[in-house]
Amino acid sequence: MYSMTLEQLYQILNEKNLLQTPNEKTKQNNQSFTYLSYDSRDLAKYTLFFCKGLHFNAASLHDAVSKGVKVYVSEIKYESSAQAILVTNIRKAMAVVAQYFYRNPQDKLYKIGITGTKGKTTTAYFVKKILDDAFNKKVALFSSEETTLDGKTLFPSTLTTPEALDLYRQMAIACENGLTHLVMEVSSQAYKTQRVYNLTFETGVFLNISPDHISPIEHPTFEDYFQCKRQLLLNSKQMVINQESDQFTRLKQTCTDYQIPLYTYGRETGSYLLTDKAEERTFNLTAKNKDSLKVNGNYQLSLFGQFNHENAVAAILVCGLANVSQQICQESLPLAQIPGRMNLLEKPNGAFIFVDYAHNYLSIHALGHFARQLRPKGRLIIVTGSAGGKAISRRPDIGKALSECADVAIITSDDPDFEDPQDIAAEIKAAITNLDVNVQLELDRATAVSSAFNQAEGKDTVIIAGKGTEKMMKFRGKEVFYEGDFHIVKRLIDEANKN
Repeated sequence: MYSMTLEQLYQILNEKNLLQTPNEKTKQNNQSFTYLSYDSRDLAKYTLFFCKGLHFNAASLHDAVSKGVKVYVSEIKYESSAQAILVTNIRKAMAVVAQYFYRNPQDKLYKIGITGTKGKTTTAYFVKKILDDAFNKKVALFSSEETTLDGKTLFPSTLTTPEALDLYRQMAIACENGLTHLVMEVSSQAYKTQRVYNLTFETGVFLNISPDHISPIEHPTFEDYFQCKRQLLLNSKQMVINQESDQFTRLKQTCTDYQIPLYTYGRETGSYLLTDKAEERTFNLTAKNKDSLKVNGNYQLSLFGQFNHENAVAAILVCGLANVSQQICQESLPLAQIPGRMNLLEKPNGAFIFVDYAHNYLSIHALGHFARQLRPKGRLIIVTGSAGGKAISRRPDIGKALSECADVAIITSDDPDFEDPQDIAAEIKAAITNLDVNVQLELDRATAVSSAFNQAEGKDTVIIAGKGTEKMMKFRGKEVFYEGDFHIVKRLIDEANKN
């Protein structure tokens, strides 16, 4: 269905100034491509192959050539019988070629891009639910947890934001399925690695920011992380931003400098003001001046937590900009379900147990603050860990959050991959400076969850952070079975009720 000729390939790369030799002429042949790939395990008969990544292994190209690839795109010329098309930036080349190859599906979709250190997935699900009800489920979703290309069938995602070739292939399938809108999370890595190069969103959302993904293999500094996140503003036609977010002054200045229409929200400041209480699942939204989006009113959620109220407000403003009525927003939000987010279970003795994907300082601190407000007379027990091989800065940050919130901190494993989980746990523990916190190490996650459950008394609250409803754990490059935080707690409650 999709194809491009070698001549068209040269033409698009030349137009975007991506050829190492400008105005290079195509060699005389009739080569056409009907498939794009960067993985030698994923090839078709007429595949155009991309050598992507700083650490690209030439063996992957040789494997692809042995399987029939005749042309490859790369920043480096390799010893190969295949024809090399040399570009100045392989990542940008992938994006512009994929757009052309798949006939610019991005132009056929109303695109909403959401970024932030926490809350991206929750906000994306809120937006999708409202748009589903407004536009008859013709809404694609690209989230860190799940993807849908037909508006209804969900499957697990592999990246928060897909690689460019996958991104535009998925957009094309969504268009083939008659979808009209796309809600997607946009990670900092998506801009750092040019996955969303040359893509403009109808509306962008900036929820919040705090240090995260700071490591030698991700962002070397917070400033690098912030500048990557900030790229969403420069690639959106209009922005919705939390005015009480860190770095807001710089974000606002960017919108001013580039004449990007801006809609803000907050509790004390913003063009739309949020009024709520921690223990309630309702809130009020009021325009500070004129209600240009016609969204003033009372709203209800199925989730606890004031941070979820903030996410919902962002979703309401986004949908108002997409010409969705206030009534649909009010009717849809209470029905929105977010997998693995703020799942509340109750132990037979009355203890509350929240299972959530929280995995960094901002999210764990927000959950802990909420739990303190919800049940001030009980203890707060937090079970958490941190992933191996990435986001090294999260470990001391998680320790800081535990110092500020927890009475009991049970440090455990969370996708340690090739690292020793004991070393990760030690880094978190070393950052817990509050001597009143009862710190417990239990590297077997199932045992750690069970321990928290058994320790919880009637007025206590337990937060099990990190894995949500996932039923696997990453060890040494492989995904191994794990019963799952939510499922363990559910089983323990069922067993307790039988006794």
